[in-house]
Amino acid sequence: MARINFDLQQLQAFVAVAERGSFRAAADEIHLSAPALSRRIDKLETILGARLFNRTTRAVELTALGRVFLERARAALDDLETAMLGISDIAASRSGRVTVACVPSAAIHFLPSVLSSFSEHYPLIRIRVMDEAAGQVLASVVAGESDFGISFMGSQVPGVDFDPIHTDPFVLAMRREHPWAKRKTLAWSELDRERLIAVARTSGNRQLLDDALAKAGISPSYRFEVSHIATLLGMVDAGLGLATVPRLALAPAHPTLVGVALRQPAVSRVLGLTTRHGATLRAPAKMFYDYLRVALKARR
Repeated sequence: MARINFDLQQLQAFVAVAERGSFRAAADEIHLSAPALSRRIDKLETILGARLFNRTTRAVELTALGRVFLERARAALDDLETAMLGISDIAASRSGRVTVACVPSAAIHFLPSVLSSFSEHYPLIRIRVMDEAAGQVLASVVAGESDFGISFMGSQVPGVDFDPIHTDPFVLAMRREHPWAKRKTLAWSELDRERLIAVARTSGNRQLLDDALAKAGISPSYRFEVSHIATLLGMVDAGLGLATVPRLALAPAHPTLVGVALRQPAVSRVLGLTTRHGATLRAPAKMFYDYLRVALKARR
């Protein structure tokens, strides 16, 4: 067996810098001076014989080898933490850390309730949520930066396994006092004279919607465009117009907004859990994965 020459403190320092993207922020987190932290990283890189970070005056980024090592370092620290609890405590405590990447529309309203319930059952499992756009969710899964992802993209992406769970239809978001608010459905042709708001064309939701509407020969005109669905809903709430959003992005009991189903065409996205092809989830991640799977199915 090869001899391990680095110590636990160097491993913790590396993970802190990787997660914070900053030597100064990492030093503050682990209560160490920035020069001392830098020396630990330098020594670790020397021992490994590989550069783990690309450093510039503005940012600190993981190298390709650094991303691989990060996944293994996290797993080693989690395994060590579990081992320290003692053999008799492992089954009862079920501790560890899980990193999940999630599209914001699911992270805003769906994920918090699941996290709350899961934490009540497994209080010693720590969850880190990376709320990113669909493309970034997939990238983090492929790179091993997250244990798994929640997204609506991945069914045809190389290196990713996609487990489809929930069909999420697009609805038209509007204020509760709007004349259409009590309608059960609306046709796209009825929206011609309405002020519409959309997310930018770079959004995965927008691309999916544009493709479906183009096939139906429909080309909506948007008055405003924004980058995030949260901003989109804020503008609808302010009375600036109406917006098409995934139903999951709109809380069922929203105090001021409602979503009305759209037809001709009806457009949906398929939400699922993404994992790196061939990867085996560690025990805490597998527990949270299974818990989310049940919760997403219940949303049907």
